[in-house]
Amino acid sequence: MGTYREIVTKAVLGKGKKYFKNVYNLKTEALPSTVLGCWVINHKFRGYQTGEKVIVDGSFDVNIWYSYEDDSKTGVVSKKIDYNETVSIKTKEDSDLTSDIEIIVRALKQPNCTRVEIKDGAIEYEIEKELGIELVGDTKMKIAVEQEEEPWDVIEDEVTDEIDNEIEQNVDENFIK
Repeated sequence: MGTYREIVTKAVLGKGKKYFKNVYNLKTEALPSTVLGCWVINHKFRGYQTGEKVIVDGSFDVNIWYSYEDDSKTGVVSKKIDYNETVSIKTKEDSDLTSDIEIIVRALKQPNCTRVEIKDGAIEYEIEKELGIELVGDTKMKIAVEQEEEPWDVIEDEVTDEIDNEIEQNVDENFIK
């Protein structure tokens, strides 16, 4: 009968994803006529733990291309958006969230502009993103330990009588002269 041992190892203690949709407004120098395009670049983020919650601080740049003066001229306006999202992550079973937890944040869906329109002389746009968060930390596992060693396999050479005869015939007994 085997005995049991405890092993301390790193494991995922909690995992979750969250979808975010936010609406922003942007004022331009000239009164916009038409929005020609919107793109999001330079997404950066990091997560840290506060109590039993995870906070993700991040930022991205939004560039909006628009026309003005009755669609006769165009311009691009850029804005850096900073965000701070608080997320509760459910932990697996009896996990203890200590200070040595590693937090891994991934952008499952990069920030993307889903809607943009002109309202009251300003550009209103909607950005969606999805973040995945994993909490990795030390945990204990119990494993069964076998006391008996597994038997060794016997390795036999594949030498046949034919090979032995060939060796005997090709040996030169006077090889040192």
